[in-house]
Amino acid sequence: MRVSIAGKTGIQDARIQKAALVVTGVGVLTAGAWLSVPFYPVPLTMQTLAVLLVGGLLGPTLGVSAVAGYLALGLMGAPVFHGGLGGLALLAGPTGGYLLGFLPAAFLMGWATRWAGVVGSPAGFARSRPQGVGLRQRGAQIRSLAVLVAGALLAGVAIYALGLPWLAATTGLGLSGALAAGFVPFLLGDLLKTAVAIAAVRTGTSALCSRGWLPF
Repeated sequence: MRVSIAGKTGIQDARIQKAALVVTGVGVLTAGAWLSVPFYPVPLTMQTLAVLLVGGLLGPTLGVSAVAGYLALGLMGAPVFHGGLGGLALLAGPTGGYLLGFLPAAFLMGWATRWAGVVGSPAGFARSRPQGVGLRQRGAQIRSLAVLVAGALLAGVAIYALGLPWLAATTGLGLSGALAAGFVPFLLGDLLKTAVAIAAVRTGTSALCSRGWLPF
């Protein structure tokens, strides 16, 4: 079966668009890493927010691709990690588990966004006038938001599930010490970043979908 020139052009355009989105996601992750406060053993960064945004707006496939590309650049020595660092040594250090945790986190956030119905029914996340919203639509909005919140929280759990044991093993702090150094100081900030990410994903997916730019 022959594919028309228009069809080939459309496929190429779609591939270029996806590649551009992945590159943009890598840029967002890098910016989140550079916005950091050098605590030890785990620095304070904006990467949790960045991962949730990348997964939520790019979807599970492109979101994971962006994270994988970001990690690959860092492993090759590109200064994309916190403090403008890069290289295998950093990934093998105390924060390596958190970085690897970005992969399942991006997938979970993207999957939750898709499941929440942003693609099929973007109006579920759009702001509507109260008098124009029926009980069923309000119920759908609440369920969609609940799925999105659950996905964001599970994404955070995935990051810590890999990050804390890795931190404990590489520093000798033990699990209780890792919790004290790599979880408790960041809990409030992560909750705030999660709330910001959810609001941004709800708004962003509705805007992108209305323009036909949503990639999943």
